[in-house]
Amino acid sequence: MKILSLNVRGFGVEGKFGRVKGLCFSEKPGIAVFQETRCRHLEDSWVEALWGMSEFVFIQKEAVGNSGGMLIIWDTKSFVVDSAAGNEFYLAIRGKWFGTNNEVIIVNVYGPHNDCAKKKMWEALDNLMGNFDVGWVLCGDFNEVREESDCLNCSFHQSRARRFNDFIIRNNLIEIPIGGRKFTRVSDDGRKFSKLDRFLVSDSFINMWQDLSVMALDRRESDHCPIVLRDKIMDFGPKPFNIFDEWLHREGIDRVIHDGWEKPIHGVKKDCCFRDKLKNVKVELRAWSKREFGNLDEEIKSLKETALIWEKKAESGMLTDSERLCWLDCRKNWLAKEKTKANMLR
Repeated sequence: MKILSLNVRGFGVEGKFGRVKGLCFSEKPGIAVFQETRCRHLEDSWVEALWGMSEFVFIQKEAVGNSGGMLIIWDTKSFVVDSAAGNEFYLAIRGKWFGTNNEVIIVNVYGPHNDCAKKKMWEALDNLMGNFDVGWVLCGDFNEVREESDCLNCSFHQSRARRFNDFIIRNNLIEIPIGGRKFTRVSDDGRKFSKLDRFLVSDSFINMWQDLSVMALDRRESDHCPIVLRDKIMDFGPKPFNIFDEWLHREGIDRVIHDGWEKPIHGVKKDCCFRDKLKNVKVELRAWSKREFGNLDEEIKSLKETALIWEKKAESGMLTDSERLCWLDCRKNWLAKEKTKANMLR
């Protein structure tokens, strides 16, 4: 069992689709919920390309203008849906995980900013939960914190936090603690931190699984971290086979392929000759790639580790302006390298 949640902050941003697609590929969730898609009507082919698997179903709430929008995608081999519902604050699906007999309702929540609208959201969720005696999972961007320690350099509204906590208590929900990060959202300028994304579950859902955990993943796709709920900590998936489409945009690639193809071979059978020619091209391309791109994975790893060190330091207090600029510049270079790698994996 694995559920992925992310406030994507608009799929229309350059490179965003590819990065979220890579996230779905690496995590392979049974259900993925997205907030702030900023998308109107989505075609099946678009969702299939994002999801990376053919056996899926999805529901969406379309964006209004350039804001809002929600999406739930699920693997039909993992989760069978009986019904779906939604309004301006949430999307929900009701069904069963394969191998279980208990019904579950998964609710994708995207909280509003306006205080009056927040009150309406809690009322709408109360009404939804009062109608069904099932296991519950509420996840997404609630756009609210529960306590003052959930934010740094942000305004804390005690009355709003109290309403949030009252809602949780009233509906007998439990928050699964998030590992990996203290905050799930960071402002673009690196000054404000807050924990807006979470998983709230019912006792009956907890009893269905063992070793439930929530992990905040590295923040790359958005100003929010992706968060993942799973029933076991270790989860190893297959590694992708790399096809370097990026090579075709580099000057000199045709000469490298030509030189490799023209190298002498000593086979007799035509199929063996063809195989050996391809091997020669592969050897030439590998050497050329190392010269042209260097060790891209090591560069990404180094930049990522440095950026995360800065970010974690910022979580404990304000950085100086020069330190903040170093952090943002390092993060910019990291994402640029990630983009190059993503192009090479397409």
